[in-house]
Amino acid sequence: MEKIKMVQYGCGKMSKWTIRYAIEKGVQLVGAFDINEDIIGKDASICIESKKKLGVKIQHADEFEKFLQENEVDVVIVTTTSLFSENYPIYEICARNGVNAISTCEEAFFAQNSNPKLAKQLDKLAKETGCTICGSGYQDVFWGNLISVLGGSTHKIKTIRGKSSYNVEDYGISLAKVHGAGLTVEEFEKEIASVDEISDKERQKLIDEGNYAPSYMWNVNGWLCSKLGLTPTRQTQKTIPHIAKTDLESTTLGMTITKGNCTGMSAIVTTETKEGTTIISECIGKVYAPDEFDCNDWTLEGEPTTRVVIERPATPELTCASVINRIVEVLVAEPGYTTTDQMPENIYKSHNLDEYIEFVDCCCDDECHCHEDGHSCHCHDHK
Repeated sequence: MEKIKMVQYGCGKMSKWTIRYAIEKGVQLVGAFDINEDIIGKDASICIESKKKLGVKIQHADEFEKFLQENEVDVVIVTTTSLFSENYPIYEICARNGVNAISTCEEAFFAQNSNPKLAKQLDKLAKETGCTICGSGYQDVFWGNLISVLGGSTHKIKTIRGKSSYNVEDYGISLAKVHGAGLTVEEFEKEIASVDEISDKERQKLIDEGNYAPSYMWNVNGWLCSKLGLTPTRQTQKTIPHIAKTDLESTTLGMTITKGNCTGMSAIVTTETKEGTTIISECIGKVYAPDEFDCNDWTLEGEPTTRVVIERPATPELTCASVINRIVEVLVAEPGYTTTDQMPENIYKSHNLDEYIEFVDCCCDDECHCHEDGHSCHCHDHK
């Protein structure tokens, strides 16, 4: 069988797992890109801390588009930052060249309700070139599909309450800063909390302009509404700082967070719907004290009420495994910016990923019809 050919964009902490997991599932790594000059030119084996060379040199991001134009690539895994607008140039390059992409960017999970302008723009471009762009990761399973599956055994849902925590030390400096880690309380109120101290009309204006900074649960609530057939009527967001009780060392920030300063934040998103179901979700991202750990806690209140609590999930690893398992669905998905609420549930892939894909030779002339038969399109002449 033909191997799936993958490019890794972003060779930081998350690539440690995405590259290894992909290779162990039979995927061929053909390229790796980053902006960190310290690792440019080195073998990608440094990402997975392996002494065995992978034979793929990390190239500068400036060479990314040229590489896609000159090489056969089935999917790009993007593990960079959390905001859709920051990652959009990467997605645009992929879409422009007809190459599928999956991103760990939390906003990319469902950017339709936070940056609809760019979401529509990307969807149009990807449809034109016949590729699929989407966001996946921990939220795909633990904040999304887990909840929708539980909903399948519920007669009536009145309220969905979710709370999930993670250590920002595991994800890199960009994510830590977005959560306000290391700021004073005054700085947090000015730089983070003030964003949501606005009216619904002002917030919608920012969203329409593509200038809104959503918390992770903002997009999760939108995804859940879409998946469960709910119609949002109002959605609000509130951020609350978490305060250090003692001095904490942060290797990611390269500093000591002194007692009384912010270790991170909680972001609470409340969504009211036409159908009467309310979704209240909270994500807690901070630099952990020694006794703290990840937890995922969701309750569906209704008939009947169901609660599921997962303590100490390996959040970074689960994030990356979710992304790699999603490669199969993305290769056969409808072209466009197609979010995972429009795809089957993300399930365990026990075999090499190429065994789940029926490769077909493209016999198209001017227009590609491969996706109409539910197949992955390998017609790279249509990039």
